Amino acid sequence: MKQYLNTLYITLQESYLAKDGECIAVHQGGKLQGKIPIHTLGGLVLFGQVSCSPFLLGHCAENNVAVSWLTENGRFLASMHGPVRGNVLLRREQYRMADSPKASASIARALVIGKIANSRTVLLRAARERPSPALDAASDRLASCMARLRPDLPLDVVRGIEGEAANAYFSAFGVLITNPDPVFLFTGRNRRPPLDAVNCLLSFFYTLLMHDIRSALETSGLDPAVGFLHRDRPGRPSLALDMMEEFRPYLADRLACTLINRGQVKAKGFKKTESGAVVMDEATRKEVILAWQKRKQEETEHPFLQERMPIGLIWHNQARLLARCIRGDLEAYPPFVIR
Repeated sequence: MKQYLNTLYITLQESYLAKDGECIAVHQGGKLQGKIPIHTLGGLVLFGQVSCSPFLLGHCAENNVAVSWLTENGRFLASMHGPVRGNVLLRREQYRMADSPKASASIARALVIGKIANSRTVLLRAARERPSPALDAASDRLASCMARLRPDLPLDVVRGIEGEAANAYFSAFGVLITNPDPVFLFTGRNRRPPLDAVNCLLSFFYTLLMHDIRSALETSGLDPAVGFLHRDRPGRPSLALDMMEEFRPYLADRLACTLINRGQVKAKGFKKTESGAVVMDEATRKEVILAWQKRKQEETEHPFLQERMPIGLIWHNQARLLARCIRGDLEAYPPFVIR
């Protein structure tokens, strides 16, 4: 039996969460808004002014439910996890591989292959529906990047090819957006802070994805702070950022385009602050989170395991495959590649 570990997102401001038996009780304005059994959850994400009782935080730690705090606009602040799970020998081997240029380059190459392959598939699917010279040119550049990813490349070269592929992909990303509203005009990737509605939506999805993948890595006994493609930096979940690369185009980017093109998110839901940053209002944020949760519940076939499963379970299996690779049970890490 497989359990799908879901994530509970709390966006209602001035909410208070408390332990109620084996449930999380959500209160707002002195009224009970609902109860959620803790055994159905793998993560708890709190946006803005949301507080928890100490007893609930302890209960989450005991039940391996990761708690993350974000600003109201989705910027990651901090997270809390219970006792480290998994064999200490696995983490020791992870650290040794991260210190090895050859081992790091090997895993980083596999991650970049997954990212480039999925990015190219997204562009090719769009080109079949709406032929475009920009999509064709970007697809060709991605194919060239893929061909140059030889097994013996040093890490710096792998990272250089990854950066080149990202530039090629985002150079044609605007073609994927068919909504004519000028608010959704995409001229390039920007972040910290996002300066337009499309980048605001992309950054928000990347934050949600990072939380889910970080929880999956913790559950598999890996240290999310020690990566291979992304190097160590205090406070940065480098390994979670590594594994995100496979899923950005397939899940976050495609869903962002879908919400914009179908009009599920409106131009009026995005506001520009005095600093120039673009943020979502609460109603838009709720709509985006609901779409994210629904997408994670859809099923697809895992290409390596050849088994159908909810999309939200895929990164849990990828984390386990990475752990098997680090232990030496697999010769190489098999990236998640869509067809």
